[in-house]
Amino acid sequence: MPEVAAPPPLPPLLAVASSPASAALPRARRRQQRRGWRRPRGLLVWGALVAFFFIMNWWMFSRLQDPSARPHFRLRRHAPRASATANSSLLTLEEVARAAKGKRAHTVMLTQLLALASHALAEAETRPEPKDLWEEPINATMWRPCSDQRDWKASEGTNGYIMISANGGINQQRVAICNAVTISRLLNATLVLPKFLYSNVWLDKSQFGDIYQEDYFIKYLKSDIQIVKDLPVELQSLDLEAIGSLVNDTNVMKEAKPSLYVKKILPILLRNRVVHFIGFGNRLSFDPIPSDLQRLRCRCNFHALRFVHKIQETGAVLVERLHGHRASSSPLKDNLLGQFAIKSDPSTNKSDASKYLAVHLRFEIDMVAYSLCYFGGGKDEEDELEAYRQIHFPVLSELKKTTKLPSAALLRSEGKCPLAPEEAVLMLAAIGFKRSTNIYIAGAEIYGGQYRMAAISRLYPALVTKETLLSPSELEPFRNFSSQLAALDFIACAAADAFAMTDPGSQFSSLVQGYRMYYGGGNFPTIRPNKRRLASILVKNATIEWNEFESRVRKLIQQTKQVHERPVARSIFRHPRCPECMCRTEH
Repeated sequence: MPEVAAPPPLPPLLAVASSPASAALPRARRRQQRRGWRRPRGLLVWGALVAFFFIMNWWMFSRLQDPSARPHFRLRRHAPRASATANSSLLTLEEVARAAKGKRAHTVMLTQLLALASHALAEAETRPEPKDLWEEPINATMWRPCSDQRDWKASEGTNGYIMISANGGINQQRVAICNAVTISRLLNATLVLPKFLYSNVWLDKSQFGDIYQEDYFIKYLKSDIQIVKDLPVELQSLDLEAIGSLVNDTNVMKEAKPSLYVKKILPILLRNRVVHFIGFGNRLSFDPIPSDLQRLRCRCNFHALRFVHKIQETGAVLVERLHGHRASSSPLKDNLLGQFAIKSDPSTNKSDASKYLAVHLRFEIDMVAYSLCYFGGGKDEEDELEAYRQIHFPVLSELKKTTKLPSAALLRSEGKCPLAPEEAVLMLAAIGFKRSTNIYIAGAEIYGGQYRMAAISRLYPALVTKETLLSPSELEPFRNFSSQLAALDFIACAAADAFAMTDPGSQFSSLVQGYRMYYGGGNFPTIRPNKRRLASILVKNATIEWNEFESRVRKLIQQTKQVHERPVARSIFRHPRCPECMCRTEH
């Protein structure tokens, strides 16, 4: 990280001899000497102005971080819970001075940029927003959904039964479900309704029927595969581990080719009549794979998996309130919300509905701890994250002791660190979202709480979450069920007029992006930053002017919004624009 250069020392005052000979100096020499006295005074004034500007920058950021000065959320429906006071990340002028010497150069630059962003947002209120802020490129409209089309007969499922116990959260489980559907078709097997493993990270006991409509799932896919809710009674007493029918993630490599399942799993299935996959996270490749199986995987994700009515109904309430009770209908919302989708009033002008931006801040403690990055919290932060790793990621914790891992600074420069909320808000301000923009924040509890959220809350006061939009009684059925709460976030993000992610590697953000791409008709833009390039802007510049920062960030985002067909081996859940999932029109 480049250090911030300290200002050059002031030149020493010119010495004036006090000897009698000085009285004999020529008149011109004495005038020159008087001018020499004036130069230091001018430099002192210049230094005072620089110091004043630096103090003002610090003061403005401390105001950004001061929650007591934060205005009420404009869209808030219910009063927030009382919260502890958040302190500024730069508490004293002494800390600012130390940072300016290079010890905390990244933090100082964020401080300066946040102060400049505040000025820029104030000035931007009187100017129109960038034209493409709420739009996708025109060629996005050339793609339409078509994975619901079939040209085969249903498999009979006579080779045996496939069971899966999927691990992870709702997003990993969704991918595992669709991969299991595809493998069942490949092996001519009957799928037993998937089960979900309990995770000590997600702490949610929800099963398939608590999140997705079981009967709809079975009925929709009946033309593809056979699905049953339970294993036949005569097979339930089998000791699957003893007969070699338990298959875990060590037995099947990540993103394995279909040929591996035919070669290794089919013999077990034919011999024992049942195979039980444990974990099954990302255990099927995206390429090479037969196009009809790829289409089935799309069909499962975008058509067969529908949330239960409880989640759809509450999700519809969220979307309605976010759109100011003037929500319009769309194919995306119809598929997402089913019978609870709001039907458009013909007399309502679409422009009357409030626009909102959804932002997925992937900055929960599990993400922060796993990243091995540093976020300015000193030894307390390091100790807290290491303690979390020892409990939830013990393998990673042990690896740190035996292996030299990349430094936190290197990870940040390579774009491997999750964007902190204060970095995310700089991106939003730079690409042109106005201060008055309605913003929905998705995600679980942000690591650092109010301290981390202070800057984004101050710059964008119209900030809401599901907890502020829904009443306690509306939230009650979902408490202690993190996957069901994540489903509500999925609905709010998928239906947003614009969606911004802060971690492109997030499974949640990938699924939301894919859903918007599949059903959006080119009207649902997604902002997906290149974290490595964004890091090069934030880290490798000791100082940067706002205009330059704004220009570079906008160019970066424009490049990621380009419409293109799915690259080889990339996820169809994130990139459904491919012949197996979507059809391309010529107009």
